[in-house]
Amino acid sequence: MPKAPWARGQGLAAALGRWREDPQLAGVFPLQTTIPGRPGRAEPLPESLHPLVRRALEARGVTALWSHQARCLALAQAGRPFLAATPTASGKSLCYNLPVLQKVALEPDARALYVFPTRALAQDQKRALEALLEGSGLPCPVGVYDGDTPSADRRALRDKARVLLTNPDMLHAGILPNHTVWKTFLANLRHVVIDELHTYTGVFGAHLANVLRRLLRAARFHGAEPLVLGASATLGNPEEHGARLLGSSVEAVSEVGAPSGPRHVWVANPPLLDPALGLRASHTRLAVRLAAELVRHRVPTLLFGGSRASVETMLRYLREALAPDGVPEESLQAYRAGYLRGTRRRIEEALRQGEVRCVVATSALELGVDLGDLEAVVCAGYPGTLAETWQRFGRAGRRGRESLGLLVASAAPVDQYLARAPEYLLGGALERARSDPDHVEVLLQHLGCAASEVPFRDGEGYATVSPEDTREALEYLSREGSVVERRGRWYWVAGGSASQAVSLRAAGAERVVITEDARGVTLAEVDLASAALVVHPGAIYQHEGATWRVLSLDLGARVAKVEPAEVDWFTEAISEVELVVTEAVEEARLPAGAGCGHGDVTVTTQVTGFRRLRFHTHEQLGREALELPPREVDTTALWVALPEALVSALGEALELPPGSTPRARRARVLEGLRGYGRALSVVACLAYMCADRDLRCTLGDRSGSELPMKEGAVGEDPAVFLYESTPVGLCERAFEERGALLGRVLELLLGCPCADGCPACTGPGELPGRKALAVALARALAGP
Repeated sequence: MPKAPWARGQGLAAALGRWREDPQLAGVFPLQTTIPGRPGRAEPLPESLHPLVRRALEARGVTALWSHQARCLALAQAGRPFLAATPTASGKSLCYNLPVLQKVALEPDARALYVFPTRALAQDQKRALEALLEGSGLPCPVGVYDGDTPSADRRALRDKARVLLTNPDMLHAGILPNHTVWKTFLANLRHVVIDELHTYTGVFGAHLANVLRRLLRAARFHGAEPLVLGASATLGNPEEHGARLLGSSVEAVSEVGAPSGPRHVWVANPPLLDPALGLRASHTRLAVRLAAELVRHRVPTLLFGGSRASVETMLRYLREALAPDGVPEESLQAYRAGYLRGTRRRIEEALRQGEVRCVVATSALELGVDLGDLEAVVCAGYPGTLAETWQRFGRAGRRGRESLGLLVASAAPVDQYLARAPEYLLGGALERARSDPDHVEVLLQHLGCAASEVPFRDGEGYATVSPEDTREALEYLSREGSVVERRGRWYWVAGGSASQAVSLRAAGAERVVITEDARGVTLAEVDLASAALVVHPGAIYQHEGATWRVLSLDLGARVAKVEPAEVDWFTEAISEVELVVTEAVEEARLPAGAGCGHGDVTVTTQVTGFRRLRFHTHEQLGREALELPPREVDTTALWVALPEALVSALGEALELPPGSTPRARRARVLEGLRGYGRALSVVACLAYMCADRDLRCTLGDRSGSELPMKEGAVGEDPAVFLYESTPVGLCERAFEERGALLGRVLELLLGCPCADGCPACTGPGELPGRKALAVALARALAGP
């Protein structure tokens, strides 16, 4: 008999005990383990520490340093750049704050610039730094300079702040183009700190590295040579990634000396509803149910969702689940990108004050924002990488207390792989961060920006680019009409701001504002690339638990108009993908006459309609067509192309009813190819430790051309494509390792216990025999 509410124990241990005893949860948890706490390794405060810095530390109760903090301080004092790559809640902030404050104490005019990936993190670190300085007597004004900073405050920050906190976008488009008015600050710049370096991968990482190159060049122009310091979550290649982004060799400090409390690591897999099809109950519903149980046991909880829409949906479910318990709606909040400044600040303050018992968030709260005494983190779906998973788990137990990290597996193939082999979470190798600062297109854009800031001298190199290659690139820009050479100097002549034309993110920095139609009040904003998926006409937009119907979307004016809508359903966009290979870089033969290649492609995505789905049950209530403009992206892809002879042979081998047409047999083979592509995507994401959003899959054909392409229906010589959302070299590496990769596809298919395809391997198909044909294809392509 269940205990009465007033007899329910409180705390994390009681909640875990209740889950173990609940018969409805029997078999739901394939992993229940505990990582023991870790003792700390401390070192005394060094004698060289300035008395005011020592006073600041001792006023906060810090009488010794953890070993990794002491190592970072020693490196910085020796003038050597470092990357502190230690787990969440290990005291990384002090690794760079100490060298900066030491320099500020020793040099009255010294300045430091901190770069954070989000505004929330910059605000949080400002509060932490001011708290450290309080009562120390150290004159060190601290300020945040970002898009939220009022215009009236910006000049004062330039003149008075000794430590300035900003983000890559403001540094790129606000500070560097106006470096002459920052002359005093840049001339006295002694340290540049880049935090959360693990977030700067792919195209964004390449842009960040070039923004840093331009900053150092501008600082040298004003007579300064600042030391660059970095901090990151744990990575598989910290020194390599740090050197690539920071522009010089760095020492990675990754042996953590800070203590940690015991951490419970659990994995939950929703129960099977249809074993034959591999269909499972909703992972978001299970995540909400478990999070609600934690809240009932008064365990401060952070629930991560995979998208803005899922976050708002889970907040709605959570409030409904806890309403009978008398839990106020205000104590259950959502936090995601798109919220306006006032909304973000209100939620952040409520979190710090302990007024919020559970926050439902996207990755916007994955970074180092201090949320106080969180005890549990629930991830509704695998975040995509081990590094991200442990970064999220690390948000709980930051005070050395007992904590829980719970992953609720979705139906996605990678999630189901982890549910079958959860030990991968504990023993898998950490991801290697990838980025290419010398990517030609990115490099040329920032070379133009650099020329507009400080004209290039003839014979000058740009960062790691040789003077000869720099001149060649400048000559290219000259032919484009962007720069011109006069008396041995290269000047920007294209007009306008060079930096304003350069977006630091592949998705673009442009935003669409969401306004209430009747009052004209701005509710939120969304990036331009996502607007057609999220705020298309007829969409239900969810905001802080409320539902709004989208009346119109004007992409030209960057405005979506909405009205309140009390509905019991939400919407899901339907999109189509077309892919065309523009250049094959390399191609190779595979067994059975098949071909494999990689190269440059153009991917066109168009939202063609949307579905209406009921809350809770996800029952489909209908669908509507849309006519929205397509969006083109240039990227790279890997393809596996089948000769028509192999397609025919596989079709003839099928056991189909007498009289089945060749067209029917071919349709079955294409169904198998779709399943094979799904399995290939799963294997590639695991092999290269990336999220499924980074590598996407589609079908295409040669259609009589020399190169395979995907345009509409699949014709002769069909091909399966893996294409990168943003090009970082994954497909080139997959091509180089194609033999091992295709062999792993066969292993995955043979190792999955389902009968005819499930979300963990090929995905359920529209036609029978999907998995058997995928296995036949895998055997043929893998060879002996």
